[in-house]
Amino acid sequence: MREPDLPRWAPIADLLTWSVSPTAIYQSGGRYGHWFPDGTINLAANCVDRHLAARADQPAIHWEGEPGDRRTLTYRELSDEVTAYAAALLGLGVDVGDRVAIHLGWLPEAVVAMLACARIGAPFAVIPVPLPVEALAERLADLGPRVLVTQDGAWRHGTIIPTKARVDDALTAVVGVEHTIVVRRTGLDVAWYEGDRWLHDLLAPARVPAAAAPALALPAEHPLLLTWLANRRGRPVTAAHGTATLLAAAVAVHRYGLSGGGVFWCAGDLAWIGAQTHGIIGPLAWGDTTVMFEGTLDVPTHHRLWDVIERYDVATLLTTPSVLARVREWPDAAPPEPARRTLNRVVTIAEPLPPALRTWIADEVTGDPDTVGDGWGQLELGGIVTIDRPTDPARLPDAGLAVVDQTGQPSPDGTPGELILHRPWAGTMRTFLGDGAAATFDHWGRRDGVYSTGDRAIRHADDAGRHRRLEFLGRIDPVVSVSGQLVSLTEVRDVLLDHPFLAAAEVVTRTDPGHGRRLVAYVVPNANVAADAALAQELVNTVREALGGLARPSAVIYLDRLDDDLSPDARRRALELLANSSSGTHHPAHLTWTQVRAAAQT
Repeated sequence: MREPDLPRWAPIADLLTWSVSPTAIYQSGGRYGHWFPDGTINLAANCVDRHLAARADQPAIHWEGEPGDRRTLTYRELSDEVTAYAAALLGLGVDVGDRVAIHLGWLPEAVVAMLACARIGAPFAVIPVPLPVEALAERLADLGPRVLVTQDGAWRHGTIIPTKARVDDALTAVVGVEHTIVVRRTGLDVAWYEGDRWLHDLLAPARVPAAAAPALALPAEHPLLLTWLANRRGRPVTAAHGTATLLAAAVAVHRYGLSGGGVFWCAGDLAWIGAQTHGIIGPLAWGDTTVMFEGTLDVPTHHRLWDVIERYDVATLLTTPSVLARVREWPDAAPPEPARRTLNRVVTIAEPLPPALRTWIADEVTGDPDTVGDGWGQLELGGIVTIDRPTDPARLPDAGLAVVDQTGQPSPDGTPGELILHRPWAGTMRTFLGDGAAATFDHWGRRDGVYSTGDRAIRHADDAGRHRRLEFLGRIDPVVSVSGQLVSLTEVRDVLLDHPFLAAAEVVTRTDPGHGRRLVAYVVPNANVAADAALAQELVNTVREALGGLARPSAVIYLDRLDDDLSPDARRRALELLANSSSGTHHPAHLTWTQVRAAAQT
């Protein structure tokens, strides 16, 4: 690859508080290169300690629970909480390099746990709260944590998820977890086992000076956090992100891409690396105030989103297009005037932003098209890399984005192609881990000297050809999140196509009320094969055995054929429309290709 954008990365390195300053910004070598060689640093010191002199009494976190309870932590209070937690972890025997699993929702205790781990050099991983027992056990077995942090129960859409009970069931199949720290959140009665510790009991004797749990000077690329990618043939793949590398990327993107200052809110699942990087690390590293919300935005009413924005004077909102699309469908979806006055920027990430939704945000929410941004990034790159309308484009590092065709040649403006990076990005993971690491998609191997993203994009130019804007179109290999785990639709389809009774197959997603995103398989059986419930169950079991429980289709729909008279995008949209319209009906259902073509015209 080319050299990174050193004129912009160097000033960002100067913004960080180093224990020992690096001797360079970047050194080439290996797959990922080496960032900030010889430098040592601590993320918790950068996100908390260095702000105490000037911002001790400023709110660091505004938190709001789904039932309506609220809590604000100043930087001084956050420092006390993090230091006490770090001392408690040390008291449990957690050492540099020991892993900690954080199975918590959007709670202040989750952020404190993350920063406490960073303070003592213990890599952490945030595990999605909604995961079923089987998937939770797989994550824990893959991670191998010494300590697991969970909560008695978690609020979700007015009900309580029995998180501690799920953890207990998962741990029957996992070895090596020495302690389970439990946050008292809902008051749910829970079983108690050897090694279980209430967080409030653990912290009671740990209110000690910061010297008892000093912020360790760690190598710049010391593992900070782990995050899971899509499983490969049922085998886990984990990306490990470094301390200074992720911190530098978070600092760069927060101020120069996302927010010009003020209160910031990332409305997304905590287990999503975008929430960790841009909802926590970026704002706190800059000394800003960040908002954290536990529940779903329609509880107790559809005005919860606007109430939170108005209550905390949120200036910048980062979320997904799916969230805002749901908000737009609600009655009286537009924000009241007080919320419009405070909110001056909205940025979306993780999915393509439809033009109609972008127009609605500009017209009804912010009142200005220039205050709506479409961001692109990847788990492997530590979150957001580029935004089409950054707050300070002159200072945001350039990753050398380009759109190329299948031969690697530049795609003309207006022609879709694959997005590639010519320049190294600081937030890039440091390594792949897990049994499936060797089989994962190779971003570096398909084209010499560039990072191939596996994402589709198109570059637009204005009438004069002076300004060129990237539009992000989604994955080439569609990868979706199911209960917090990434699943490759292509892999599910390939497993189905390997079945001897099928002639063709396609896999799409639909949203099931109360269950979130689920997979639906459209299949065409071979001649003389009965398209019945028995075959549908056999296909579901085949996927489950090959790829794991979360990859199994929730429904199988039989088709008479799958033709090529629709473009891939049109076919997928039609199949998804039919899948959503058939939700709740008896399965397996039977449809015709004529019905698919008709759906494509709607």
